[in-house]
Amino acid sequence: MISPVAGISGKIALVTGASSGLGAHFSRVLAHAGGHVVLAARRLQKLEVLRANILAEGGLASVVTMDVSDAESVSIALKQVLEEVGPLQILVNNAGVADSKTFLKQEESSWQRTLDVNLMGAWRVAQQVTSQMVATQGSGVVVNIASILGLRVGYGNSAYAISKAGLVQMTRAMALELGPRGIRVNALCPGYFSTSLNERYFSSPQGIEYIKSTPAGRTGKLSELDGPLLLLCGDAGSFINGVALPVDGGHMVSSL
Repeated sequence: MISPVAGISGKIALVTGASSGLGAHFSRVLAHAGGHVVLAARRLQKLEVLRANILAEGGLASVVTMDVSDAESVSIALKQVLEEVGPLQILVNNAGVADSKTFLKQEESSWQRTLDVNLMGAWRVAQQVTSQMVATQGSGVVVNIASILGLRVGYGNSAYAISKAGLVQMTRAMALELGPRGIRVNALCPGYFSTSLNERYFSSPQGIEYIKSTPAGRTGKLSELDGPLLLLCGDAGSFINGVALPVDGGHMVSSL
């Protein structure tokens, strides 16, 4: 049971990219903490399955179809949420893609897709949600899901790292401008957690050897993101604004 100190109970939270991976996990964490979670993604069938699981566990959840790379899709979805659920108090800006390629092998289409989803998509959602927050209640919380690769580059992940670095800087700019409007904006920067995006690599001999070389010597457990997420989303973190918080088992401070 999550402590009520988390300050999530009764609040409406939108999670983008909620159909799988970190997004699905974050949705369940917020629901278990008492939030009404709006699950947003392109894959409606997967969202419905997740919603059913959350309801079976005693949580509250709604679903909305949203493609963060399509401005009209975002607008329609957020209008639906406002009319059917109510004004948002929390945004977990999680939708993202990865296409691990070295700089010289990156195609323009892949580069554009990565930037459009991870950075432009996050901007589209954040700008519309925070505009709604200002108009409806004058307060709220945004947590942008970045990465330690947005703070320190990794080989063969240039497009992804650049998109996440942009997201970290967007977080700081938003915090500076929106803090006086009662909206806190922070970035959660996970290290290496095994999800559907990367599990093939981390189960390979190369991936296993690489993880052994990190300070923790292992990938993170999804549950190890729960506390940091709730801190940034809830009342316990009410004086935290504009940070990029690594949750990486010390990887960011490893020796060069």
